[in-house]
Amino acid sequence: MIAAKPTTIDEYIAGFPSETKKLLEQVRGTIRKAAPGAEEAISYGIPSFKLNGRYVVYFAGYKKHISIYPAPAANKGFEKDYAPYKTSGKGTIQFPLEKPMPLQLITKIVKFRLKENAGKEKIVSLKKAVAKN
Repeated sequence: MIAAKPTTIDEYIAGFPSETKKLLEQVRGTIRKAAPGAEEAISYGIPSFKLNGRYVVYFAGYKKHISIYPAPAANKGFEKDYAPYKTSGKGTIQFPLEKPMPLQLITKIVKFRLKENAGKEKIVSLKKAVAKN
């Protein structure tokens, strides 16, 4: 029998072992604090946060790590921060479960994504204003 897919972050986290649950809750709380007002959702089967209709960040638990998506992969301001972790060119960063979660880095990623999204909103607004004229 196939288990039902989670529809909330609480349901998602409930499916993990106790220690992983604690770490997932730490990540969740850190994202909430860094992005006040962001809405929680399940998207692509994993927890996500969106603000003003735009996705800010996703996170997911695995057997040996927790991943954050999208991490600003090509941004030079994060190179030293990412050095101890496995990353992908597509913007994924993996935090091993056996090490403390880098909550300050997660905060930095979320705040960067919020600024990035705000810039996109300004561009869309400008394009709409130009189209009206």
